[in-house]
Amino acid sequence: MNLADKPQGALSNTQRENVAKPTMFRLEQVGVRYGSTWALQSASLSIGAGERVALVGPNGSGKTTLLRVLNGLIEPSTGTVQRPATTRQTLLFQRPYMLRMTALWNVALGLWLRGARWRDACKQANEALARVGLAAFAQRNARTLSAGQQQRLALARAWVLASDVMLLDEPTASMDPDARLEVETLLGEFTSGHLQTLVFSSHTLGQVRRLASRVICLQDGRIRADLPLQEFLERTASVESKLSFEGELG
Repeated sequence: MNLADKPQGALSNTQRENVAKPTMFRLEQVGVRYGSTWALQSASLSIGAGERVALVGPNGSGKTTLLRVLNGLIEPSTGTVQRPATTRQTLLFQRPYMLRMTALWNVALGLWLRGARWRDACKQANEALARVGLAAFAQRNARTLSAGQQQRLALARAWVLASDVMLLDEPTASMDPDARLEVETLLGEFTSGHLQTLVFSSHTLGQVRRLASRVICLQDGRIRADLPLQEFLERTASVESKLSFEGELG
């Protein structure tokens, strides 16, 4: 991606603006190595509460690894990661895992495990399913739902648990345009008007434009640029930059 690099370890203008916000994540010179391969190298960044951050870059650039580091699924090989101990996080993968039970129970189980009475958990789960347009599928086996419906069900699980941070790994990959827009609309509703933080990876420029306020560009495991959305869009006006995205550009 033909974007101006910044010195590794230096804070960008976007990062400096976030100092005044409650910090959800702070990475200092983080590296992740799988065997002899570095999936992430010298990554330094700060993400404030309420930000909507898109991670972009070619396949293998380190987007998924960075999301897993933020979530705590991967411990860095080098560097440090700071996050509030009480932060509730949800990580959604391209294909969210569905328990072999009804859509209703998929949502209610998390509430029950947190101590809610089963009847109350089911009531809240029904409300969450209605919120994402799946009320009619409450008694359907979650594994029989379409990809778009499963992603909406995963969003219902995240919403009902009142997560402070939503981390999404290409949340609309392989969806048709209508299903993609449905999921994007829900994400916009969930993150607007309060300090819920959204960090997502995407290959779709239109999706970045619709959902993000800040864009972090990765290549070869390194952060190459960290820009406000508008500046990123101006720099991706060239054909060369657009070719680094796969899928719809609208």
